[in-house]
Amino acid sequence: MSEQDSMSLKESSSDPRYPNSIGTPTSAPQHGQEGHSRPKGMGAMLAALGVVYGDIGTSPLYALQSSIRNVGSETHPAHAWEVIGLTSLTFWALMLVVTIKYVILIMRADHNKEGGIIALMALAQRVCKSNYFRWVFGLIGIAGACLFFGDGIITPAISVLSAVEGVEISVPDASPFIIPAAIIILLGLFAAQALGTGKIGKAFGPIMLVWFITIAVLGARGILLHPGVLLALSPLEAIRFIVTHGKLSFIALGSVVLSVTGAEALYADMGHFGRSPIRLAWLFLVLPALSLNYFGQAASIISDPTTLANPFYYLAPHWMQIPMLLLATMATIIASQAGISGSFSLCRQLIQLGYLPRTRIIHTNPHEEAQIYLPSLNWMFAFGSVVLVIAFRSSAALASAYGIAVTGTFLCTCVLAMVVFRRVFQWKSYAVGTVFGFFFVMDAVFFSSNVMKIPDGGWVPLSIAVGSTLIMTTWQRGRQLIRNMKKRDAVPMGSFITRLTQSRTIRVPGLAVFLTSDPEMVPDALLYNLRHNKVLHQTVLFVTVQTLDQPEADPDQRMTVKELAPGIRRVIIRYGFMEMPNLPLTLAGMTEMDFDPIQASYFTSHDLVFRSKVPKMSLWRMWVFLYLLNNATSISEFFRIPPERVMEFGVRVAI
Repeated sequence: MSEQDSMSLKESSSDPRYPNSIGTPTSAPQHGQEGHSRPKGMGAMLAALGVVYGDIGTSPLYALQSSIRNVGSETHPAHAWEVIGLTSLTFWALMLVVTIKYVILIMRADHNKEGGIIALMALAQRVCKSNYFRWVFGLIGIAGACLFFGDGIITPAISVLSAVEGVEISVPDASPFIIPAAIIILLGLFAAQALGTGKIGKAFGPIMLVWFITIAVLGARGILLHPGVLLALSPLEAIRFIVTHGKLSFIALGSVVLSVTGAEALYADMGHFGRSPIRLAWLFLVLPALSLNYFGQAASIISDPTTLANPFYYLAPHWMQIPMLLLATMATIIASQAGISGSFSLCRQLIQLGYLPRTRIIHTNPHEEAQIYLPSLNWMFAFGSVVLVIAFRSSAALASAYGIAVTGTFLCTCVLAMVVFRRVFQWKSYAVGTVFGFFFVMDAVFFSSNVMKIPDGGWVPLSIAVGSTLIMTTWQRGRQLIRNMKKRDAVPMGSFITRLTQSRTIRVPGLAVFLTSDPEMVPDALLYNLRHNKVLHQTVLFVTVQTLDQPEADPDQRMTVKELAPGIRRVIIRYGFMEMPNLPLTLAGMTEMDFDPIQASYFTSHDLVFRSKVPKMSLWRMWVFLYLLNNATSISEFFRIPPERVMEFGVRVAI
């Protein structure tokens, strides 16, 4: 890896607190990350409602309707026991997948109080001694992350579209305006990302609180139409439906899984709110509200099969349908916002871990490190969501594209959880096999049922995931080849220091910071500077930035400093994969010297890659890699170095 990246993405050594450490650890402020200032008590629960439960909380808009349409329609209605069976499947999906698997089990596996599939991947890799299995677990984590990106593109499209479709009930003539209205809302949503979520975030929780209370009341009102729908509480009704319908029940499961979309968000956002607020909000508000609404919709469909056209909105009295349309639109915007923000955070983690090239990251709040905006990713998501709305034109059609991304992520999480619970929590093999084997089989059934929808739209998230995985593996492969080529020709630091003390190199006043990915080798920028300028600064820092396999670096492992020669120091700075580097501010925390960020000059090198006579990459992968390399964000912007203080040298590398 070149100094352009200036990151050493090496794995932890035998002592995980000081990976590849050199010298004596020096405490330094965590400038790259101010840390999470979590809300507490009821405030945390309210905040979790607005961010964590937006996606799964808006599933009643389309989930049950999509499931029942597998066995009936408005003109050929499903039997009452079939509707009850599908409702039972939906209820028990919520209980098994969300409540037991995620809320009770998976959320135990935090990585320094952080959650999400990348954190779970890091946990699994840390306890694995085999390089091969570390690579396998990394690939599983990447696949899950890529599927999450597909989910992030589809969620805004299906959520906004399903909410806007409610206008057809009150104003049937408005049908031609549904698609344009959905596109306008989506474009407004993505355009607003540049403003940040700080100001509007405070309103998310109260809005979602009103949403859950409202859908619970409407659901309870609907149950009164046919109280027999409460038979769905028994898992026997779900089993009866599966046994009776055979292959058709397998197809229906592909729609039932729509009711648990967003379950991954409970785990992914655990670092922001803590485990307890998310669990309490689910158990005492979200789960009861969703269950009541699904049961109410089922009772309404049994009483009047024509309500299958849009069972969610038909639950509300006529005078309330317009207010419900507005409330649902706000709720879906919040659900979309949560998915987009989560994708920003995930992309930053992948950049820090070296799976993606640097890209422009804007901090929308000077006091909250987690509030970020990635323009390139944002507008890619916007383009994808608008294209999906135009191509599928209804939430029912788009539902076919939704499930495979969700279930694929479930599978990846389940595999990684098996490793973590066996090796970290020391569960017995039979316990891991029984518990997570059951969940793996269930997730595999859900995934398989959605595979059948690939021709109808399931190919969309699958294509996004495969494309993203190819991009990440190509980037990793290209960077590895560059590291190997440059290491072959590199000058060892020890021999350079020995020769320097014996030479008559002119030392000039000033402070020079040379960024290098390998602390044991002399950076190319220094060799080029000596070759062209014939001088060396009086104070020299060789700085290596390492990304740890943990969310945040501890204060006592942030920085390691060692003096190599008079006026020459080696500095290793460590960040967690959820932190945003700020090199000048971190260096300002050095206790060994008075570091002035304004006076320092930074020297880096830029890789000029070309194809060798014996190419080590296929031509198409070389094109992809060069495109990513040439469009990566400059090192000064990524590390927050003033660009006027940076001097860059070009280095030709053949791969």
